[in-house]
Amino acid sequence: MTQSRERSGAGRPGSGRDTAADGDAGAGAGARPVPAPPAFAPDSLVLNRKLPLWYQVSQSLRASILGRPQDASARLPTEEQLAAHYGVSVLTMRQALKELEAEGLISRHRRRGTFIEPRARRVSPVRLLGSVDAIVAQQSGEATTILGHGPMAVPGDLAEFFPECAEVTCYRRLRRDGESDEPTNWAENAVRPDIAARIDVADLERWPMTKVLRDVVGVRISRITDTVEARLADPVTAELLQVPLLSPILHYTGVTYDAEGRAVDVARIRYRGDRFSFSVTVEAH
Repeated sequence: MTQSRERSGAGRPGSGRDTAADGDAGAGAGARPVPAPPAFAPDSLVLNRKLPLWYQVSQSLRASILGRPQDASARLPTEEQLAAHYGVSVLTMRQALKELEAEGLISRHRRRGTFIEPRARRVSPVRLLGSVDAIVAQQSGEATTILGHGPMAVPGDLAEFFPECAEVTCYRRLRRDGESDEPTNWAENAVRPDIAARIDVADLERWPMTKVLRDVVGVRISRITDTVEARLADPVTAELLQVPLLSPILHYTGVTYDAEGRAVDVARIRYRGDRFSFSVTVEAH
């Protein structure tokens, strides 16, 4: 993975701060300089030539932004550096950045650069376009609490996905807005036991299940099938998401398949209806 070496000495645009000046101003000879924040480093991406490149890049970069360390620099690498990192043209990179700017994740300033916005738009779209990185992006950027995990008999409605398994390992997680601490969605993942044996639960507090399966466990994901439908909040969902009983929610089901065509994970996620919308893009070619 290529990492940018660009660092911002100015911090946030318009802040008037200078790293060197901060370290020296009003300080004695023995004062230690204030260290610059680590440079922002986007994740790597394997491009699928059957999908729009700008879309894949925007979703991968979105996941990197939402999942970045708290002390990482708010300044992104230049368009040229990002284009080289992802292996796309500058025009494609520019289109991807325009998408993130429209979403409110970044702001662009002439002669200063591109910066991550401290607050993202509250209503997030659930977008389905066949990209694994889109799924990772959708699930990134929120504080995650593990509600519980352990083996259980395969539920009847999941038997078709695990025909040779007597049980699966279930992971239950609650996600909260990283800034307001408001619950946004909760998830149940049913995972094949042989795959679950290689999962460190601590990783699920840092990353989405899809990223853990692909990048940590090493599952070769071939496809993910998605279903989103409107439902009413049951008692458990109403309590966890702090919404009225029977209020509208978005119910997402995602089935992840490996290279051998086996279902390795079935995710069922309940999104608060007042925090998410549903969006699908259909390309003509």
